[in-house]
Amino acid sequence: MKITAVKPIIVDEFGSNRLFVKVYTDEGLTGLGEGTLASRCQSIAAAITENEAYLLQRDPRDIEGVWQMLYRRPRWRGGPILNSAISAIDMALWDILGKSVGLPIYRLLGGACRDRVRVSTGVGGASPEAAAENALELVAAGYTCMKAGPYPLPGGADRGQPYYPGEMMLDPHQLVRHSVAKVKAIREAVGDDVDIQFDCHGMFTPVMAVELAQRMEAYRPMFLEEATQPEDLDTLAWLGARTTTPLATGERLFTKWGFADLLARHLVSYAQPDVAHCGGISEMKKIATLAESRFIDVAPHHGNAEVTTLASLHVDACTPNCVIQERPIPSTLAAELFSTIVQIKDGYAELPSSPGLGIDLDERVAAKHPFVAEYEITGRARLAWADGSIADP
Repeated sequence: MKITAVKPIIVDEFGSNRLFVKVYTDEGLTGLGEGTLASRCQSIAAAITENEAYLLQRDPRDIEGVWQMLYRRPRWRGGPILNSAISAIDMALWDILGKSVGLPIYRLLGGACRDRVRVSTGVGGASPEAAAENALELVAAGYTCMKAGPYPLPGGADRGQPYYPGEMMLDPHQLVRHSVAKVKAIREAVGDDVDIQFDCHGMFTPVMAVELAQRMEAYRPMFLEEATQPEDLDTLAWLGARTTTPLATGERLFTKWGFADLLARHLVSYAQPDVAHCGGISEMKKIATLAESRFIDVAPHHGNAEVTTLASLHVDACTPNCVIQERPIPSTLAAELFSTIVQIKDGYAELPSSPGLGIDLDERVAAKHPFVAEYEITGRARLAWADGSIADP
């Protein structure tokens, strides 16, 4: 079996550009992968196209060899663009391998170590009261864990101002108060037996993060996610020494090398690799094994489409230290775009049963929803402090 073509596909999934890849073979089997990254889909598509020269006439089942070639042979490594491209291709190759032997991918990774995968999803709400109402709806739908965050921010959408396209000014004290009030309201609404995760999005300065983490302790969040920036692990260590709130990070870390020091130093309670960015199925499994060796749990990040959902579930199924999987609620377009929509029952997803990934993309539907340039600008909030300096979204 040989690879004959590699095709990046960008789809407007009702408000966000999604980046997929299809790998074609001379035996008619195709593989599907995803490398969606907000505001960078065209860059990743270009990287995938450039990688095609390395892939043509290669056996798609030589997944480890292909991964090593894509990562090492071009010499320049790392970062979100190159690793998201590799991640998408890696998924597609595993999809082809699974289809070629008639087995779901997790069977090829060692088989299942659990019967189902616990799932969390986002709880929105412009105000603490709205967040609490949304949380109760998720509990009624069967969820036992939900992720909150500072968005929409106080002073912006909460007060009727347009969220996009202009910059939004942040007030440090108000941002911390708003975040704590939101988690407090959710906890009081759902009780003690539902887990709450809080995603800081790297928006808080270290001093703000300490205040936030300490004030959150009373409401027992499962973890604070990305409370510090990924560039400096010492900042994360400094925060961890000043709070009992569990910490998590990993969506902006890539490959096993990007996670090695984080895990060796036990700086987090939960590692959060994202299969669409960290290096794909191959690398996410290795990262999870590194975490397992340090008795650190894995709670994989996911902010993309259903292809990432399926890829994540295959790794989760055979990963002993995976405790929960993030999964955004699919858009209304998803049922037309994909052959499979993962169903959540009592807060869990069943293990995939179809060969390969167990999902396909309808290219005819995709063609009706092409790339939208404006999302590359509005894909992230443009935040600033009161003096006009740039804040992290």
